[in-house]
Amino acid sequence: MEPNSIAIFVSNDEMPSNADALYRFKQNSDLYWLTGIGQEDSMLILFPDNGDKKFREVLVLVRPNELKEKWDGKRLRKSEATAISGIETIIWLDSLDGVLQPWVHLADNIYLDSNENDRKSSLIQTREYRFIQEMKARYPLHNYRRAARIMKDLRAIKTPLEIEVVQKAIDITHNTFERLLRFIKPGVMEYEIEAEIVHSFISQRSSGEAYGSIIASGDRARTLHYVSNDEQCKAGELVLMDFGAEYGGYAADLTRTVPVSGKFTARQKQVYNACLNLHDYAKGLLKAGITILEYTDKVGEQATKEFVKLGILKKEDIKNEDPENRAYRKYLYHGISHHLGLDVHDLGTRTAPIQAGMLFTVEPGIYIEQEQMGIRIENNVWITRTGNKDLMAKIPITVEEIESKMKK
Repeated sequence: MEPNSIAIFVSNDEMPSNADALYRFKQNSDLYWLTGIGQEDSMLILFPDNGDKKFREVLVLVRPNELKEKWDGKRLRKSEATAISGIETIIWLDSLDGVLQPWVHLADNIYLDSNENDRKSSLIQTREYRFIQEMKARYPLHNYRRAARIMKDLRAIKTPLEIEVVQKAIDITHNTFERLLRFIKPGVMEYEIEAEIVHSFISQRSSGEAYGSIIASGDRARTLHYVSNDEQCKAGELVLMDFGAEYGGYAADLTRTVPVSGKFTARQKQVYNACLNLHDYAKGLLKAGITILEYTDKVGEQATKEFVKLGILKKEDIKNEDPENRAYRKYLYHGISHHLGLDVHDLGTRTAPIQAGMLFTVEPGIYIEQEQMGIRIENNVWITRTGNKDLMAKIPITVEEIESKMKK
């Protein structure tokens, strides 16, 4: 932050569903990363140059209300919030105005947060944006700065302690996948598989799914964000499962594609192994110093070679390809990796070199419309100074491992 600056972070909205119902509350990821506080109506104020040291970092909470607690449950007391966040100074939200205004008057710059995730698509005006408007209307002559730029750099680098939490989410996901390999058989419904996932996650003290599970059998596996999960898994088909547990706010993100009958056909095995080759190749490339754009181009070159071997690309397809829409994109039409963390599609850059500490998925896929087949294989990889560490290395991934587990 620039000298003599104040930064203010606000929590997410409680989002209405229908009638008097609310969706399950999900804390703003930046606020959660900074404080560990998952409670609604919370705020964080950072003012490093405040003359009163006590108010250089302040956590704002809703005042506990006995009647509300009878309906909605207990709210944090000051001592509890300090134990979670490490922040000593706690003030109640209903007394904020009287103390915030003098602090803002002392500051030259105001850092406010906003959603700068490159994948953002919703046009709903969230609390962050309403708060920005309120502050600018109330204090129009201050210099306003983007907290999101700083947060993107901070959150992109995962500490070993963060990776411990991610690993726990992955271990829960691993146990769940092993359970699914014993459960899946011809005739099972996609939603039954999803139910097994949710049951397994919660029974292991996960807070639930990190994102909506994708359980796509047969040709539905070519739909990247298929979430209906309402069809029957039939003998001879493959079922693509993209799912991950949330633990301590952090996400795991696993994809495996397995044979419903427990054994791959010769062609399914051929395509699966081509995807696994591509997965291993990509994982070998993903190191500090390369950019996501460079990495994606190199994986595309390898995908082209694999697709020629599979017979789905011909040499003339490659010779006549559009450089802006490579021939391999017909069969692999999504990115190979994304940042992972508190959000499944976490904050991070695509154009700057990858740095040690970043956490990525590695998830190539092969989608063949004429064969009604979709295969994707995804692991989570932590970048280190000496290369990378596959946090999902113990999860079954080869044809032989999957078939052996399903046979049991």
